[in-house]
Amino acid sequence: MINFKHSTRDNSTIHVLLMLLAICFLATGGIFVKMSELPPINTAFYRVLFSLPFLLPFTFNKITKVSKKEFFVILLAGVFLALDLALWNMSFQYTTVANANLLANLTPFTVIPIAYFIFKEKIPKLFFIGTAITIIGVIVLLSGKIHPSMDNFKGDALSLLTSIFYAGFIVSVYKLRDGVGSNVIMTISAFGSLAVLAIIAYIVEGFYFPCTIKELLPLIGLALVSQIFGQGLLSFCLGKVNVSLSSVVTLTQPAIAAIYSFIIFSEILSLVEIAGIFIVLTGVYLAKENGK
Repeated sequence: MINFKHSTRDNSTIHVLLMLLAICFLATGGIFVKMSELPPINTAFYRVLFSLPFLLPFTFNKITKVSKKEFFVILLAGVFLALDLALWNMSFQYTTVANANLLANLTPFTVIPIAYFIFKEKIPKLFFIGTAITIIGVIVLLSGKIHPSMDNFKGDALSLLTSIFYAGFIVSVYKLRDGVGSNVIMTISAFGSLAVLAIIAYIVEGFYFPCTIKELLPLIGLALVSQIFGQGLLSFCLGKVNVSLSSVVTLTQPAIAAIYSFIIFSEILSLVEIAGIFIVLTGVYLAKENGK
């Protein structure tokens, strides 16, 4: 496995494209969760657990070189990721898929204020226009499926919390990438995620063990595609692209998921949904061009 090293965060086109590729991998998560025969939080637990055999052989000797402070922050990033996965999966029981997809991807509302007030990053005014257009695109894309109501309040609240915890993961990894390789971050953070997911799974669902190939395959797919290629590549890109732009790029996930649904599940894309996808991509392009 390649161990990526840090370089100056320059928001170059190649790095943004790599981040979009990471989002493409991450967007498969919903497909594998849908295929999984285990409960959602157990599925998230095995997603992380099954990634370790692929990570540890390449990172075991490097973990000892991580400082105690960095180790703690990496574990905290893993906790944020675990809460993101657990809350998002739980939200589907109380709200619509569209609501969950919209609210869980509102990370810019958390990340951008942190970048501006804490990291002191300069954010051009035109960048906010690109961000606003991207968010509008997501709303247009999901407009026919969004159903705000008091009945969905609990699920919507869980989805919104999801975006905050995922923003915590993005911010934590962003700062860590100044001196720690993405593979090491993914390995150590996995232990923080596993501890939290095990506790939540035990309380909410109880423990389930995959016993058949049919149960194992979606979990292995999650571990390889979503966790290692998706989350791992995203962690690598967070060392190359500034954190505000990174949070905007993650907004493309609902658009990519819609395209997957069209290709894999033959779900029809309406003209409004197609327009939403183009608006999202336009907003990301404008944010990228004005976020340098």
